[in-house]
Amino acid sequence: MGPVEKAVWFVESHTRGPIGLDDVAKACHVSPYHMTRAFAATTGLSLMRYVRGRRLTEAARRLADGAKDIFAVAMDAGYGSHEAFTRAFRDHFGLTPEQLRAQGNVEGISLTEAIAMTTTETVALDPPRFETAPARHYVGIVQRYNCEAPTGIPDQWQRFGPNMWRLAPVDKAAYGICNNFNGEGDFDYMCAVQVAADAKVPEGMTLLKVPETRFAVFRHKGHVAGIKGTMAAIFSRAIPESGLKLVEGPTIERYGPEFNAMTGLGGFEVWVPIEGTP
Repeated sequence: MGPVEKAVWFVESHTRGPIGLDDVAKACHVSPYHMTRAFAATTGLSLMRYVRGRRLTEAARRLADGAKDIFAVAMDAGYGSHEAFTRAFRDHFGLTPEQLRAQGNVEGISLTEAIAMTTTETVALDPPRFETAPARHYVGIVQRYNCEAPTGIPDQWQRFGPNMWRLAPVDKAAYGICNNFNGEGDFDYMCAVQVAADAKVPEGMTLLKVPETRFAVFRHKGHVAGIKGTMAAIFSRAIPESGLKLVEGPTIERYGPEFNAMTGLGGFEVWVPIEGTP
């Protein structure tokens, strides 16, 4: 059982009483950063938004059943005050706890149901190779996304594509860089090329300096549209099962000359920062 299945079990087993990201990660024997990445890659959801959604959903059901003590429901959902609970409840469902209780049912509100705790199907991966990459510099365009709706990435590549070879890249590759991932599942995605250390940064673009880093390098062989399955396999299976320790830092997609941007075929590499030598 991987960390995502363990996380779902933990959340469903602790729907009453406060839990945080550190609690879930500790129970699953991975770092909070790894837990966030694995859950997002496998489910397409933010772990902590899922936790809040599940708690508020169960609270909504209790209120619809006529629970008399709203503060007791709030405490069970992990909120320390009636005001904080009411604010979160209204933001999530569009009505107050009192209004839902008066309504007497959960019709018309968006509930967060439990994820089925079955073994997650992920793609088969070849064993990674390991590389220590020297410090590198990348230039490109950056956009902030949430793991639940990163739908703008293909358009971002379309905006960047016509300009990428004008940036004097040091190799014949394009790079998609996921960085600054937080506990809410938000992250920066950078469409970039690698440049010399003294390269000029055009207006409207961003320079990213990546220090010397140890990477596990995985190969994605199929169509680029299958990248979600590869990321799920890496973070939910390959890393924990191999005993590797994921570290915070940019995860880099390397699209070399073999990748055909017109067809989405040819394959690419995913470089994942790790600690030490396996």
